[in-house]
Amino acid sequence: MIEEWLLDDPAELTRTDGSGLLLDLASAGATVRRAVRLAGEAGLDALRPEGRPRAALVVGHGTAGLVGELLAAVCGTASQITVLRPALPDPAEPHEPTGPAVSTAELRSDFSLGLNWTLPGWAGPSDLVLILSTNGTEPGLTALAQQAYARGCSIVSVAPAGSTLALATVQVRGLPLPFESSEAAPEPASGLDRDIPQEAPSALWGLLAPVLALADRIGLAAVPDSALQAAADRLDDLAVRCSPTAESFNNPAKTLAIELDGFLPLLWSDGPGTAAVGSRFAAMLAARAGRPALTGLLPEALTSQRGLFVGQLGTDAEEDDFFRDRTEEADALRLKLLLLRRTPQAQQAQPESPSQPQPQIQPTASPAVARAHRLASDHQVGIQELASTHVDTLDALAELIALTDFAAVYLGLAASASSRIH
Repeated sequence: MIEEWLLDDPAELTRTDGSGLLLDLASAGATVRRAVRLAGEAGLDALRPEGRPRAALVVGHGTAGLVGELLAAVCGTASQITVLRPALPDPAEPHEPTGPAVSTAELRSDFSLGLNWTLPGWAGPSDLVLILSTNGTEPGLTALAQQAYARGCSIVSVAPAGSTLALATVQVRGLPLPFESSEAAPEPASGLDRDIPQEAPSALWGLLAPVLALADRIGLAAVPDSALQAAADRLDDLAVRCSPTAESFNNPAKTLAIELDGFLPLLWSDGPGTAAVGSRFAAMLAARAGRPALTGLLPEALTSQRGLFVGQLGTDAEEDDFFRDRTEEADALRLKLLLLRRTPQAQQAQPESPSQPQPQIQPTASPAVARAHRLASDHQVGIQELASTHVDTLDALAELIALTDFAAVYLGLAASASSRIH
């Protein structure tokens, strides 16, 4: 359990946040603006596409996969977006290596050397291959660029200027767009796990912004520069509302961190966009707070995770909560259901911040959302809605991601400070 008062001590938060995570999160809006500007200068503004691609394949690992999910959410069903993550080959199936041979010793020193990707059989000249990397040194991504060139695919990369991947993109007649990490990005991890990449939180926006600008340019989605600037403004606004100097009662991220402490959150989403937010939140909780979380997409989550409500983590609806002895379960982990939603229809009636609990089901709630409320109520499991009322998809996702990013970091910082004090 965390000491809640630590969240309202900016000096203590600063001492605990030695790597500068809060500053990095606050730079998200500036990262978007810089990424869009650099992409334009690198040739995106001069791009004259002859037509939109049949499909876009987003290739990478870590944050790159999330970028693909967010791109798919913004594009909707009008465009086919496929995310290609690295995968181990099936040992029962014969396969040809797609990259240079790597020794065990090399794998121990560089995690990225063991990452390999393969294009699906249907990829061809009508498709776009979008390769994303925050360092641009993965041999598997360079090998994939060569695969895509051999298939006749159009190729665009987002990677640090001058990196191996950026140079390879030029060689295969593709368009390299630069990735620049935020000046406030924390130092890479050191120690026993230094070979496992850990990307700065702001890396998401450094990759996503040029991808969305490209999507608008080639007709995959309508994301004009004004929409990207509005998203940057939204991120700036959340950075102010969630700043370390804003007290908990008026800081939605600190409030959310307190409400999740001591619980195993079930992050249930109502669509592809909020599902991407849930994946990001779970990853941030694990990486920055050392806390587990489970994600689920409605309505499937109602059946696939229902057993958790009747298991040891749930609360038996037949228990007498008032009279039972709680001394043995003071630190017991309990479930909390967090519904990640978009409710643009309720924009006028719901001016509060999205982290405020929703005591009643929205009139426009789907049957699956209503059933989730009933399931939690029947088993006495706490439930809260985290909803954005913004009509624009990018605006809504930016708000939810920024809020949950700050909440995860605050939870981790408070836990670290609490353990040091005790």
